[in-house]
Amino acid sequence: MSSNETVYVDASNQIAGRLSSKVAKLLLTGKRVIVVNAEKSLISGSRTSVVTQWKERLELASKVNPIYGPIHPRRPDNILRRMVRGMVPRKKPKGAAAMKRLRVYIGVPSGVDAAKFEKFDDAAASRPIPVYVTMGDLSKSLGWNE
Repeated sequence: MSSNETVYVDASNQIAGRLSSKVAKLLLTGKRVIVVNAEKSLISGSRTSVVTQWKERLELASKVNPIYGPIHPRRPDNILRRMVRGMVPRKKPKGAAAMKRLRVYIGVPSGVDAAKFEKFDDAAASRPIPVYVTMGDLSKSLGWNE
Protein backbone atom coordinates (compact mmCIF):
# COMPACT_ATOMS: atom_id res chain seq x y z
CA MET A 1 0.00 0.00 0.00
CA SER A 2 2.99 2.25 0.34
CA SER A 3 3.46 4.35 -2.76
CA ASN A 4 6.41 6.71 -2.86
CA GLU A 5 4.53 9.29 -4.90
CA THR A 6 4.54 12.74 -3.30
CA VAL A 7 1.72 15.19 -3.95
CA TYR A 8 2.32 18.89 -3.32
CA VAL A 9 -0.84 20.85 -2.52
CA ASP A 10 -1.13 24.63 -2.42
CA ALA A 11 -3.73 25.61 0.19
CA SER A 12 -4.03 29.26 -0.80
CA ASN A 13 -7.63 30.27 -1.62
CA GLN A 14 -8.87 26.74 -0.87
CA ILE A 15 -11.69 26.06 1.58
CA ALA A 16 -10.05 24.27 4.49
CA GLY A 17 -12.68 21.57 5.03
CA ARG A 18 -12.86 20.52 1.39
CA LEU A 19 -9.08 20.62 1.13
CA SER A 20 -8.76 18.45 4.24
CA SER A 21 -11.10 15.79 2.90
CA LYS A 22 -9.20 15.56 -0.38
CA VAL A 23 -5.87 15.42 1.43
CA ALA A 24 -7.21 12.67 3.72
CA LYS A 25 -8.28 10.65 0.70
CA LEU A 26 -4.83 11.01 -0.87
CA LEU A 27 -3.18 9.94 2.37
CA LEU A 28 -5.36 6.85 2.68
CA THR A 29 -4.38 5.77 -0.83
CA GLY A 30 -0.76 5.65 0.31
CA LYS A 31 0.60 8.90 -1.11
CA ARG A 32 2.78 11.38 0.73
CA VAL A 33 1.13 14.80 0.86
CA ILE A 34 2.89 18.11 1.46
CA VAL A 35 0.55 21.06 2.01
CA VAL A 36 2.02 24.57 1.71
CA ASN A 37 0.58 28.03 2.43
CA ALA A 38 -1.65 26.76 5.26
CA GLU A 39 -2.18 30.32 6.50
CA LYS A 40 -3.87 31.26 3.21
CA SER A 41 -6.57 28.57 3.33
CA LEU A 42 -10.11 29.80 3.91
CA ILE A 43 -12.94 29.18 6.35
CA SER A 44 -16.40 30.25 5.24
CA GLY A 45 -18.32 32.74 7.35
CA SER A 46 -17.93 36.27 8.63
CA ARG A 47 -14.89 37.05 10.71
CA THR A 48 -16.80 37.76 13.93
CA SER A 49 -18.88 34.57 13.80
CA VAL A 50 -15.93 32.33 12.93
CA VAL A 51 -13.71 33.79 15.64
CA THR A 52 -16.40 33.58 18.33
CA GLN A 53 -17.15 29.94 17.45
CA TRP A 54 -13.46 29.02 17.65
CA LYS A 55 -13.00 30.89 20.94
CA GLU A 56 -15.96 29.01 22.41
CA ARG A 57 -14.32 25.76 21.34
CA LEU A 58 -11.05 26.82 23.01
CA GLU A 59 -12.83 27.29 26.34
CA LEU A 60 -13.48 23.53 26.59
CA ALA A 61 -10.94 22.11 28.98
CA SER A 62 -10.56 19.45 31.62
CA LYS A 63 -12.34 20.18 34.88
CA VAL A 64 -9.78 18.19 36.83
CA ASN A 65 -6.59 19.86 35.63
CA PRO A 66 -6.05 21.88 32.44
CA ILE A 67 -2.81 20.02 31.75
CA TYR A 68 -4.87 16.97 30.80
CA GLY A 69 -6.32 18.76 27.82
CA PRO A 70 -7.83 18.90 25.34
CA ILE A 71 -4.95 20.84 23.81
CA HIS A 72 -6.23 23.10 21.03
CA PRO A 73 -3.99 24.15 18.12
CA ARG A 74 -3.61 27.85 17.35
CA ARG A 75 -1.10 27.85 14.48
CA PRO A 76 -2.54 27.57 10.94
CA ASP A 77 -0.51 24.50 10.03
CA ASN A 78 -1.54 22.67 13.19
CA ILE A 79 -5.21 23.60 12.72
CA LEU A 80 -5.14 22.21 9.18
CA ARG A 81 -3.30 19.08 10.34
CA ARG A 82 -5.94 18.59 13.03
CA MET A 83 -8.73 18.97 10.45
CA VAL A 84 -7.16 16.23 8.34
CA ARG A 85 -6.70 14.05 11.42
CA GLY A 86 -10.44 14.21 12.04
CA MET A 87 -11.05 12.70 8.59
CA VAL A 88 -8.61 9.80 8.96
CA PRO A 89 -9.11 6.71 11.14
CA ARG A 90 -6.08 7.69 13.21
CA LYS A 91 -6.48 4.99 15.87
CA LYS A 92 -6.10 2.23 13.32
CA PRO A 93 -2.71 1.31 11.85
CA LYS A 94 -3.78 2.48 8.39
CA GLY A 95 -4.71 5.93 9.71
CA ALA A 96 -1.63 6.28 11.90
CA ALA A 97 0.59 5.49 8.91
CA ALA A 98 -1.38 7.99 6.81
CA MET A 99 -0.82 10.80 9.31
CA LYS A 100 2.93 10.12 9.27
CA ARG A 101 2.91 10.82 5.52
CA LEU A 102 1.36 14.30 5.98
CA ARG A 103 3.43 17.49 6.12
CA VAL A 104 1.80 20.92 6.50
CA TYR A 105 3.82 24.14 6.20
CA ILE A 106 3.25 27.84 6.72
CA GLY A 107 4.41 29.49 3.51
CA VAL A 108 6.53 27.59 1.00
CA PRO A 109 9.63 25.87 2.38
CA SER A 110 12.89 26.16 0.54
CA GLY A 111 13.57 23.33 -1.86
CA VAL A 112 9.96 23.01 -3.03
CA ASP A 113 9.43 23.90 -6.67
CA ALA A 114 6.32 26.02 -7.36
CA ALA A 115 5.61 24.12 -10.58
CA LYS A 116 4.82 20.91 -8.67
CA PHE A 117 1.80 22.25 -6.79
CA GLU A 118 -1.58 20.65 -7.29
CA LYS A 119 -4.55 23.01 -7.13
CA PHE A 120 -7.95 21.47 -6.51
CA ASP A 121 -10.71 22.81 -8.71
CA ASP A 122 -12.95 24.23 -5.99
CA ALA A 123 -11.35 27.61 -5.41
CA ALA A 124 -13.25 30.07 -3.23
CA ALA A 125 -13.93 32.38 -6.17
CA SER A 126 -16.45 29.90 -7.57
CA ARG A 127 -18.43 29.63 -4.31
CA PRO A 128 -21.69 31.53 -3.77
CA ILE A 129 -20.79 32.65 -0.21
CA PRO A 130 -18.56 35.72 -0.63
CA VAL A 131 -17.47 35.94 3.02
CA TYR A 132 -14.35 34.04 4.05
CA VAL A 133 -11.72 34.25 6.78
CA THR A 134 -8.17 33.16 6.13
CA MET A 135 -6.63 30.65 8.50
CA GLY A 136 -3.87 33.17 9.28
CA ASP A 137 -6.37 35.81 10.43
CA LEU A 138 -8.19 33.25 12.57
CA SER A 139 -4.93 32.12 14.15
CA LYS A 140 -3.85 35.69 14.92
CA SER A 141 -7.15 36.34 16.71
CA LEU A 142 -6.67 33.11 18.71
CA GLY A 143 -3.27 34.25 19.96
CA TRP A 144 -0.77 32.98 17.38
CA ASN A 145 2.35 35.14 17.22
CA GLU A 146 3.99 34.75 13.85
